[in-house]
Amino acid sequence: MGPVLILLLIAVLANLALMTAVVAPTLLGRPSPFAASNELDEPPSIQEVSGLIARGATDFLDDGVPSAAYDRVVRIATWVFILSTATLVVVTGLWPGTQLGILALLAVAGAFLLVVHELLPDRFLGSTKFIVEGSAAITFVSLLIMLTGGHASPFFFAYPVIVAGAALVVSPAITLVIAAAASLGYLLGSLADVSGGDLSATDVAGIGFNLIALVLLSYVAMVIAREQRRSRDAAVRLSTVDSLTGLFNRAFFFAALEREVQRSARSGRGFCLLMMDLDGLKAINDRHGHFQGDRVLRRVGEIIRAGVRRIDVAARYGGDEFVVLLPETDPTGGFVLGEKIRQGVSDQVFSAGSSKVRTSLSVGVVAYPHDGATPDELMISSDQAMYASKRAGKNRVASFGEIPIGGPPEDSV
Repeated sequence: MGPVLILLLIAVLANLALMTAVVAPTLLGRPSPFAASNELDEPPSIQEVSGLIARGATDFLDDGVPSAAYDRVVRIATWVFILSTATLVVVTGLWPGTQLGILALLAVAGAFLLVVHELLPDRFLGSTKFIVEGSAAITFVSLLIMLTGGHASPFFFAYPVIVAGAALVVSPAITLVIAAAASLGYLLGSLADVSGGDLSATDVAGIGFNLIALVLLSYVAMVIAREQRRSRDAAVRLSTVDSLTGLFNRAFFFAALEREVQRSARSGRGFCLLMMDLDGLKAINDRHGHFQGDRVLRRVGEIIRAGVRRIDVAARYGGDEFVVLLPETDPTGGFVLGEKIRQGVSDQVFSAGSSKVRTSLSVGVVAYPHDGATPDELMISSDQAMYASKRAGKNRVASFGEIPIGGPPEDSV
């Protein structure tokens, strides 16, 4: 039992060190060094964008997997493994010398699962939950293999389950780390046979083939998971992004606006909404063709994307209308951004054959909750503010019920 006790001590100390590094900063109010940044100025990825539509970024893990679904799968799989293993150990009596140790190990695994998935708040560990659970799972399985015959243990299958499951929710780099840790754990568990018997050539070959199988499964799982992510990302982009301008589409914008209203109602912090209409697009299409009109729309989309912050939601609302959602922004900030975008579009000169084409934006600015407490009220107010800008001569910024500001009226073509 000497090697087992030594490896057990090493495993426990390593896990304690890892969990201290992960949990201690959180308890002290600082971000974990392993956690992904959630600062306000960080952009949502395409994976996070899909989560934002329905439930908000904080309800999704790093790879777009709903945290509730992840927790449910882990709980079910782990409890089934713990209970079935305990039943088999007791009923078969195959390991009488280590049966008490096996049952104690399974009890510790169950207590760990209860703490991580039932007692700790859902967002306490965040993305570091993968690190904590992966390390603990590999350690528990390695110790279980040591206690159930080493290289002859029937529980090798647990490693492929861990690695394949990780590949579906974490990056390939992290999957490789988990696969390497699982391979090392299996090797140590297999060599630390508590019976003290020597390994035969057949035993060594069996361990080698199992390691090869684990590596190959890791590779296959990573490839499949990567293609799955690509397909999902493409579907998310098609369903949320306007193909011409590269901005978000109308459906995504309304989901984001609804979410922002709910968030602001809870936090008491306001936000701004810009409604922008491209002046004279019909005249450009009629005189120069829709190809040139699409070029103008595409360039306007680029100017809007370049002007907004990474947390803002810029979308194409209609044919020549655009909207921008500005979280935690006061009316002054909304006016500044609206003027910046307006000026950027006004300064553009487009070539259409031998002709030069100029256009402009009429911008309306509204603020929550002053100009509307619901998404519908805010959209109505922003629409009226935008049309106030048009009535005042176009190419300017106006707020709901205010006098527009901006440049002089210009000929759109």
